[in-house]
Amino acid sequence: MLSNGVCRSIKTVVFSNKLNLLMPFGPVAILVHILTSNQGLVFFFSLLGITPLAERLGYATEQLAFYTGATVGGLLNATFGNATELIISIHALRGGMIRVVQQSLLGSILSNMLLVLGCAFFCGGFVFIKKEQVFNKSTAVVNSGLLLMAVMGLLFPAVLHYTHSEVHFGKSELALSRFSSCIMLIAYGAYLYYQLKTQVHQYVPLNEVGSPSPSGESQNADDNDEEPEISKWEAIIWLAVMTAWISFLSEYLVDAIDGASKAWHIPIAFISVILLPIVGNAAEHASAIMFAMKDKLDISLGVAIGSSTQIAMFGIPFCVVFGWIIGCPMDLNFHLFETAVLFITVIVVAFLLQEGTSNYFKGLMLILCYLIVAASFFVHVDPTKGRDTKTPLKNP
Repeated sequence: MLSNGVCRSIKTVVFSNKLNLLMPFGPVAILVHILTSNQGLVFFFSLLGITPLAERLGYATEQLAFYTGATVGGLLNATFGNATELIISIHALRGGMIRVVQQSLLGSILSNMLLVLGCAFFCGGFVFIKKEQVFNKSTAVVNSGLLLMAVMGLLFPAVLHYTHSEVHFGKSELALSRFSSCIMLIAYGAYLYYQLKTQVHQYVPLNEVGSPSPSGESQNADDNDEEPEISKWEAIIWLAVMTAWISFLSEYLVDAIDGASKAWHIPIAFISVILLPIVGNAAEHASAIMFAMKDKLDISLGVAIGSSTQIAMFGIPFCVVFGWIIGCPMDLNFHLFETAVLFITVIVVAFLLQEGTSNYFKGLMLILCYLIVAASFFVHVDPTKGRDTKTPLKNP
């Protein structure tokens, strides 16, 4: 029975998705790294190999969410959806690649807010083209406020640096970043308590007039697609396996970034802000679109905007504190260009969410905004070239 259960679980998780055909590219990347010095191919194959793992990580999270409830499930989706980016960031930070960490985390926020949410609105709008989909405005407003708080945390160190108004040059900026990171982590902890204890019904589906649908729970129970395909412990084991394999491949991916940039003549900023987050956000992308096409926009927002909030208020501060522990001077100075891009993105998304409705045209606007952002980073030259390379670690 045990062997039958294992075979059934492997068949369900590994052989049920065509995207998993890319999984063999992970071992291929390792072989190419061992046998050749072509860093461009190592990066490309690693990227392909991680893509299905990120998507399956999201799948296992969704299966686990069936046993935890809607609110905890939404948090799990956002948390493990960001696991790929955080793993890549930790590997890069241990290698002293501060700018890669900053830009990949920034790219994850931009990708979730513009590309993932835009595709969800676009696809959901076409499925329900004769009506406007609705979602909980209060949740969107809270997340927008947290994202603006994150922009504040990133803006002040950058302004302090570029106005040369530090009390202790080269030290005040880093000290402010570490203090702000601790405050942001406290704020995110309070936000989690608010979600789990106060707003326990934030993922209850809304009807067309924008009020909670009393039949939402019964509709979910009657929906055959909502039945879990694997058990709770199977989901936990697969989460551990996928996370470990992603962590292993991420080391090869990070080490090959600089070589891939030179081989392909593409700026490291474009690779970090655009290419890495698209792979890391595969789970959020699939989940947000799927829920939007089922007219469950609150869950789509919980995945897309909730994921952005988690990276901004937890992922970035966590990396600053982790860098502090290992002696790497990671700070919140993301430079004016990148901070301005994030600020404008938050304003645009907050403006589109203020009505509590969505349609395919709003989704199209967000997707087109993301294309403008991608083009901007393709022609953007990082003013701090030295921080693109490996920065030696200091003793903590």
